[in-house]
Amino acid sequence: MRLEKCWFCSSTVYPGHGIQFVRNDAKIFRFCRSKCHKNFKMKRNPRKVKWTKAYRRLHGKDMTEDSTFEFERKRNRPERYDRNVTENTLKAIKTIVKVRDQRAKKHIGDRLKVKTKKERKEKLKELDQSLHMLVAPGAMDKHKNKVKVEQDTDENRMEE
Repeated sequence: MRLEKCWFCSSTVYPGHGIQFVRNDAKIFRFCRSKCHKNFKMKRNPRKVKWTKAYRRLHGKDMTEDSTFEFERKRNRPERYDRNVTENTLKAIKTIVKVRDQRAKKHIGDRLKVKTKKERKEKLKELDQSLHMLVAPGAMDKHKNKVKVEQDTDENRMEE
């Protein structure tokens, strides 16, 4: 059973599903659903459509370089399998999936850290700018007077 990739969104196309379009120059395009096929016919670029894998990879939202992707590559050479190799491969697939999930989690966490730092800076800036809305007007004047008094006493100490 051969699993193909959708030309537009890069999702998996299972046998008996999706649409196949063959151009005059014998180039084959496979689509997982009509949404992808319609976008292709409208000549949309998958790298500019936000829900596609190409867009997510281009804009750093998905992992692009990882050694676990090497196992997913398409190989056209037929290979003779024996029972031991098949058994070891199936065991390895489970560990590869775990490793890929951990790395994806870490990638998402790193992306969110940047966002939370940025949000925190923006919130602090907004708090500084709109502090007058949070504190009563009289309390702000009292706070300023206290600071001025403290500054005066420091200057007096220096003169003495």
